[in-house]
Amino acid sequence: MIVRGKQSRLQQFMRGVGKIILISLLVISVAGLGSGIGFSLALLKQVPRVEALQEYTPPLITKIYDANGELLARLGMEYRIMVPLEKLPHELQDAVIAIEDTRFYRHGGIDFVRIGGAIMANMRKRKLAQGGSTITQQLARSLFLTRERSVIRKLKEASLALMIEQKFSKEEILELYLNQIYFGHNAYGVQAAATIYFNKSVEKLDLSECALLAGLIRAPNKYSPFNSHEEAIQRRAVVLERMVELGFITQLQADTARKAPLRLSKLYPTETRAPYFVEYVRRYLEAKYGPDLVYKGGLNVYTTLELQIQKAAEKTLEEGLISVNQRLNPKSSNPEGEVEEEPGVEGALIALEPQTGYIKAMIGGRDFRLSEFNRAYQAQRQPGSAFKPLIYATAFDNGFTPADIILDAPVVFEEGNKKWKPVNYDRKFYGPTSLRVGLEHSRNVVTVKLLDKVGPTTVVNYARRFGIQGNLSRDLSLALGTSVVSLRDLTSAYGIFANRGIRTTPLAVIKITDSKGKILEENFPQEEEVLREEVNYVILNVLKGVIENGTGRGARILGRPAGGKTGTTDQNTDVWFIGFVPSLVAGVWIGFDDNRPLGSEFTAANTAVPIWTQFMENALAGTPPIDWPLADRITFARIDPESGLLATPQCPQSFLETFIKGTEPTTYCNLHQEESILPPDYF
Repeated sequence: MIVRGKQSRLQQFMRGVGKIILISLLVISVAGLGSGIGFSLALLKQVPRVEALQEYTPPLITKIYDANGELLARLGMEYRIMVPLEKLPHELQDAVIAIEDTRFYRHGGIDFVRIGGAIMANMRKRKLAQGGSTITQQLARSLFLTRERSVIRKLKEASLALMIEQKFSKEEILELYLNQIYFGHNAYGVQAAATIYFNKSVEKLDLSECALLAGLIRAPNKYSPFNSHEEAIQRRAVVLERMVELGFITQLQADTARKAPLRLSKLYPTETRAPYFVEYVRRYLEAKYGPDLVYKGGLNVYTTLELQIQKAAEKTLEEGLISVNQRLNPKSSNPEGEVEEEPGVEGALIALEPQTGYIKAMIGGRDFRLSEFNRAYQAQRQPGSAFKPLIYATAFDNGFTPADIILDAPVVFEEGNKKWKPVNYDRKFYGPTSLRVGLEHSRNVVTVKLLDKVGPTTVVNYARRFGIQGNLSRDLSLALGTSVVSLRDLTSAYGIFANRGIRTTPLAVIKITDSKGKILEENFPQEEEVLREEVNYVILNVLKGVIENGTGRGARILGRPAGGKTGTTDQNTDVWFIGFVPSLVAGVWIGFDDNRPLGSEFTAANTAVPIWTQFMENALAGTPPIDWPLADRITFARIDPESGLLATPQCPQSFLETFIKGTEPTTYCNLHQEESILPPDYF
């Protein structure tokens, strides 16, 4: 058995040596020594045309930037950044030549001296210990062939190498090679490798780093310092010693570089920032340009997102969701000592610039790694009372005023064969109620009666102009926010109130250039006036009152002029707060994906409002508070909140209400006196 085993190994060795000799002889024949012409001609028909290299562009990654030029993500099958040869350190070029192809500048694509040496070395070691591929052959294999181990593949590789050498200069070949070859960890080319391993530009690599990268080419996984620090150090030493032998560097330089510590990148550069936003942009790119250009074309995509605001959003939402989960199920150990799993409450946050529609921050869920579903725009949820401002804005644009009174009392509506009796959230009724109070305190009955007066179809038509794309019901349930909308659409609609009645379409991409800097696309804000400025000022003033006096008063601690509206759906399934200052509008949503109720103790006021407020405080830090300028055709009148009429000295409460000129009341309140005798200079 032992003898047969030795014979078997010997036979395997001889077959391996025979294959090498055969390959070598065939290569020589293909090189043009006059024999095997028929075989060569047949083989050449199967070889790709190297002329394609003259216009060859290797697959390049697409880079996505934020509004300030901060890199957010890279998209691509192969992480590669092209760099011209003149920008590559000479130490790097020398290191690669020293370890991969010593005679690169002296052979014509195939190094017969090296092949002969490899054959003798393999025979001495009785195994395939060395190969004879030149840099040109490696380039040919990388660009045109597979890594299949066969005589035919080796012959094709040799043929291609010869043709490449005839068509291109050594400098062109080396440049292609250094930008094409694989260095491990999805890094293709020396610039990608410099970024992956050292987080720096290839131009700034020192001799030690150049030697390490050159050593990776033979076996990237084996010699990767991320995989084996010791293997990488030893391989670097081999490269440095070889450079000394060839006279590229001195022994002193090699010794200094050998002792240099490895300062590896701590931030893995393929990490994606703002992943939900990046995926939002990626879908847009792929739909418009196709996967080939997106993943191989080296696009540069400049977006609207601001990383500083995004980070504030991520931190705030994460902390808010942790708080919600702890309230739902406080962490406690079971009898076995294991911590109970937290409920899977989800959340989303989006922030836009009202004047441009630029998306400044976007978070679509707790963890992109667990769920790529983007709840900021893909989820269609019931907004509850967060939809009410659209109804009131419609009413104000059709002759109603904040001082108009609607009786908050039981009412029954008949729709078809069904009867419906709306109630307020607290199941109470409040009698005569102004539209201002109705919105500030989110009175359902007042809103339903207002919708009945304005007409559901009219409101739906306005909502479409506001950019709401969901399926909206054309009945009175619209007042309770039972139709589904996306957080993006509703937040964008609130941006109209912050922007003088002008709608700007949500925008994520500002500009796209190709790999050569040519502009492929440039986007500008798209504006449309959907509310007259004076009408918008009225609804704006009421929404400021929601924060000053109503359900959103928890946001008063922001300490700057702001407006907004809460939304809590039936059974507390969804909680919302959408609010704005002049420069930023943001929306927050919290809920379960499967529409489970959060519980009666969870409302927009105590769940979404604190998250929104903390986010805005962080996002606006360092910016001075500003208020909206007074719109034209706006006047103020002191009214009695119970009657909605001009107040008298006998009215126990009065305040200045906002009106479009010509719509303010002209009669005085008579609820608090039998006769009202007013001094002429009272107002």
